[in-house]
Amino acid sequence: MKLGIDVSTYFEEIDRGATYYDGKNEVQPLDMLRANGVEYMRIRVWVDPYDKDGNPYLGGTCDLKNFIRLATLAQEKGYSVMLDIHYSDFWCDPGKQTIPKAWFGLDLVGLEKKVYEYTKSILATAEQNGIDIKFIQVGNEITNGMLWPVGKLDEDVKPRSNYDSLKRLINAGVKACREVKPSAALVLHLERSYDQDLYNEFFGQMTDIDYDIIGFSYYPYWHGTFEQFFANIDNCKKFGKRLMIVEVGYGFTLEDYIKNAHGGAHLVIDASVVDGLGFVKDYPLTPEGQAKFVRDLLPLAISHGVEAVFWWEPLWIPGEGICWSSEEAQRYTGATEIKSTRNEWANQCLFDYEGKKLPAFDEFKI
Repeated sequence: MKLGIDVSTYFEEIDRGATYYDGKNEVQPLDMLRANGVEYMRIRVWVDPYDKDGNPYLGGTCDLKNFIRLATLAQEKGYSVMLDIHYSDFWCDPGKQTIPKAWFGLDLVGLEKKVYEYTKSILATAEQNGIDIKFIQVGNEITNGMLWPVGKLDEDVKPRSNYDSLKRLINAGVKACREVKPSAALVLHLERSYDQDLYNEFFGQMTDIDYDIIGFSYYPYWHGTFEQFFANIDNCKKFGKRLMIVEVGYGFTLEDYIKNAHGGAHLVIDASVVDGLGFVKDYPLTPEGQAKFVRDLLPLAISHGVEAVFWWEPLWIPGEGICWSSEEAQRYTGATEIKSTRNEWANQCLFDYEGKKLPAFDEFKI
């Protein structure tokens, strides 16, 4: 089995002065992770993460320029690259798959054309810059579809409908990938990774799509126990595809780095999320509990035939100007209420709030 990381926010950290430590010694975390045996780096790409006045959306402001810069560094340090195409100007997940601003108003035929042309363009740019992409995600957490509303799956009926539209959009991306980078393995990535019925429905519909890997997100707060998750891993073997955990994370504290935070300022994973979860009794959100989670996860992944495990944003520590989103980005996604512009994920890293290496870091190794 291989290990990977998604550190798409890396330059937003470094450019704002983030520092990392092993004990009292300042360290280069990418070198340390590589020394742990981590071989893959996953990097997301957004189409145009800026507003009309050029204000960045933050969360890494993950445009093509950031991808080329980070992928170049990754290769210099000995990592292989996974490209995670969101087909949006900002975060894509089960709750939002916002069409890029420049694509607003297009119908299915128009979006197919854009997906094909855009995918082909970014892959060609990567080739021109010497980036040897090993894996390509065609969409990110597309459990409920992509490029909404055109490619959104209809949840009001069972089984869900509108798969034909979604598959046309996926296939447009696949076609471009196979033409420009035929050596790359293609990933279809979902979350809700405990739900065997959903995976049976989704991947049962994908039998005429040319892809190689089923990618899973696994965050136990939302996706169940090890037993539930790996039961679905085993369930998905019948589709004859390679299996990867392309996102995983677990917290080391429930204490906020902002003292007396209130209102809309909160961590994504706090006490209100984990209260009552039996999983947390075995794996408390402490440095030791996080380390135990990693120590138990990796052997299970190996024994169930998982090809790779990627820790999501292990270096995304808090700092001035390091935010999950700007207000401009939230307006782009149609947010009805503007949330706090802060780092909501900082308690899921492999370094603490001061940048000090946590025990789980030494467990995330091969």
